Amino acid sequence: MAKRSAPEVNAGSMADIAFLLLIFFLVTTDIATDSGLSRKLPPWEPDIDTPPVIIKEKNIFALTLNSKNEILLTSGGDSELIALTDLRVRAVEFLDNGGGQGEDACRRCKGSGSEQSSDNFIKAVISLANDRLTNYNTYISVQNEILGAYNVIRNREFKKDYPNLNMNFVEATAMYQDKSTEKKDRESLKEKLEAIKLIVPQKFSEAEAKRS
Repeated sequence: MAKRSAPEVNAGSMADIAFLLLIFFLVTTDIATDSGLSRKLPPWEPDIDTPPVIIKEKNIFALTLNSKNEILLTSGGDSELIALTDLRVRAVEFLDNGGGQGEDACRRCKGSGSEQSSDNFIKAVISLANDRLTNYNTYISVQNEILGAYNVIRNREFKKDYPNLNMNFVEATAMYQDKSTEKKDRESLKEKLEAIKLIVPQKFSEAEAKRS
């Protein structure tokens, strides 16, 4: 009796099936991306000898993070340790102080007007320095609180200048960055956002500022 050969499996289409599965997974899988920090590098300037900008000590809100993740605040000549939960409120008080007189007067400031604190939004500078052993999460948290302090004041000024929009600075920024927003609306929002940024500039330095 003749020996019967075993049937063979046709594997000619296996490559096509694998290719289709690969395309399926590439299309349906979410790929995580690191958005990073929202920061703009300063514009490049030619290497010329320019004198350093001297800032009045009362206009500097100096923060230092040590190796124990403690926050040291130096403002108005006094230094103290503060909690992260108090940082935003203290920063708003500094930025919104309005202690300037004459040409340095701040008409929009709602603070106490202390002569020992910042003159106005334009001259107020927040400086942040850290130890090499500072925890990264603490460093980012401090940055978030500082940016949050600026947004508190920008939100107020935006709603004051553009009450008909029924939104604040942060909401307007999100709407402007939304690609689905119509072009004419984005252009209108951009103009308004830039106006508020000029009124309340974000002067946040991560380099040691020189005091007078």
